[in-house]
Amino acid sequence: MPSLKYHIGDKVMGRWPGSSLYYEVKVLGFDAKSRLYTVIYKDGTELELKEQDIMSLTGFQVRTRSRSRSNSRSPGRRRSRSRSPARTTRRSSSRTAAAAASAATAESTPSSRGDAKLKQAAEVKLSPMQQDKATENNSNNKHQRKEENNTASKVNESGAKVEADPEKNQGRYNLRRRKDDGDAKAAEAKSEEEEEVSAAPAAAAPASTPLDFGGKMGALFWTLFLPAWVLFLVLQVNQKDPSLANFPPALPPLEAFWDPQALGFVVLWIVFQALLYVLPVGKLSEGVLLRSGKRLKYRTNGFFAIVLSAAVAAAAVYQGVDLTYIHSHFLQLTTASFLISTLLSVYLYVRSRSAGPDERALGGNSGNLIYDFFKGRELNPRIKEFDLKFFCEMRPGLIGWCLINLALALAEMKQQNLDMPSYSMILVNVFQLLYVVDGLWNEEAILTTMDLMHDGFGYMLAFGDLVWVPFTYTLQANYLVSHPNPLSLPVLAAIVVLKLVGFYIFRKSNSEKNAFRRNPSDPKLSHLKRIPTATGKSLLVSGWWGVVRHPNYLGDLIMALAWSLPCGFSHLLPWYYMIYFIILLVHRDSRDMNECRRKYGSAWDEYCRTVRYRIIPRVY
Repeated sequence: MPSLKYHIGDKVMGRWPGSSLYYEVKVLGFDAKSRLYTVIYKDGTELELKEQDIMSLTGFQVRTRSRSRSNSRSPGRRRSRSRSPARTTRRSSSRTAAAAASAATAESTPSSRGDAKLKQAAEVKLSPMQQDKATENNSNNKHQRKEENNTASKVNESGAKVEADPEKNQGRYNLRRRKDDGDAKAAEAKSEEEEEVSAAPAAAAPASTPLDFGGKMGALFWTLFLPAWVLFLVLQVNQKDPSLANFPPALPPLEAFWDPQALGFVVLWIVFQALLYVLPVGKLSEGVLLRSGKRLKYRTNGFFAIVLSAAVAAAAVYQGVDLTYIHSHFLQLTTASFLISTLLSVYLYVRSRSAGPDERALGGNSGNLIYDFFKGRELNPRIKEFDLKFFCEMRPGLIGWCLINLALALAEMKQQNLDMPSYSMILVNVFQLLYVVDGLWNEEAILTTMDLMHDGFGYMLAFGDLVWVPFTYTLQANYLVSHPNPLSLPVLAAIVVLKLVGFYIFRKSNSEKNAFRRNPSDPKLSHLKRIPTATGKSLLVSGWWGVVRHPNYLGDLIMALAWSLPCGFSHLLPWYYMIYFIILLVHRDSRDMNECRRKYGSAWDEYCRTVRYRIIPRVY
């Protein structure tokens, strides 16, 4: 294998695709198969570049000096032929202007004796870019204003040191026409001052992305509201008449919330799942490339864990263990899980204070204690090789969901004096078990989800994984324990068909996406239509991804409908999951839209024009 010209960690100059502008980048990795280097720019953008599109810092400086000397002999050739990478994708932002200014500085820096006329000429040539900005896509403008001018303000900072002070050089190029010579000095001073202000944060990684979930006050609201909502659902579903007309349910005495045995049961369950997680069984999968240039490894043995858990549960029932304890102590188990999730969140926040910049999530580093506690500061908190976020996402809550459903089916048989669970209970158990088993069988797919790639691990995910999933997703089965709903065979068959349709769309669309992400150049995928982007990646517009922008969400919603139908229409409560899921997916779609528009620019606008509907064809 030939030796690499550039190595991981090297700082080099990388050419932006579609332009002749070079930016300082850091090498994150090299793919021997595609012969592409993965690099990261100072604003966090990651691209794959060919070797000929990369230059060493020293080589770039020599090239820049020679071009500068050549240009100084021919002032008429000063105008750069390069286009801003932002203009390549029709993005309009402060980076567009700064990139152009930096390019002008690198390629045609005036000598120290350059007169004011040359500087003014450079300004006049660059000013149309400022005029073009007003006519470009407004949605991009709004989003791009939020970004720090991290990349463009530092473009060519190593290669463009023709003069003693390159930052002042950049400051001289104000991209607005000066009204008269009298305003020249004031405009120049203001430009230099703005350059100094923007240069400071550009040197470090961005502190945080724009706040979501309602910002700081929203984080406080959700931190308090979510436990209260789970408590309401648990109390309401156990009423004889769970109609919303009986809201609010009566609060039980305080001692009813606590049971040491329930706490011990939850702790034992989490420890058992942790032991299964660390067993050297299953595949070691690589995660996505991190900002630090590393790829973490994950033990993806979730399917083995649920099979062994099912065997242990079956053995326990055979030995006479009464799993209906889970139903009779549902409130106490919920309280215990909430206590554990809160303690875990506190631990995660405290340990995140010592996490380095590359280890922190961009979305949970706002500096506000409540928001960062809720959203999570550290991206991948680990105890040695034990990944806390991945474990909580896939193991105790998800597999616990199936265990609780089994216990509720046994509780229905006991309470309704049945020899076997009702058809409705069987459908709910089988449908949700299939969903969980599919997720664990394809466990690697979660490594490319928003939760794993972008969100820090804090209260939001800890509470969601350990409390929300196991104790609210089991609401349909919990409802059927005391409120049976007989199903005729035709209705049962129709619900099964609906579930299979939803599952097919969900699995097929995810398979298309995962195959395309792994190897877009696979000959088997050559028939797929795609839209190229300035990042070097492409947007898939074929198959299910050409029908709606989130076909996997569509499949999820159809399956959620199939989970709720066995409960009938007597009460709204068992339809809670369907309602909640619609809200969740609409919110997630909004987050995806903002992130993709920021990342892909005009290519994303073209994709939205090609694929008009977001989740439901001809509806939304």
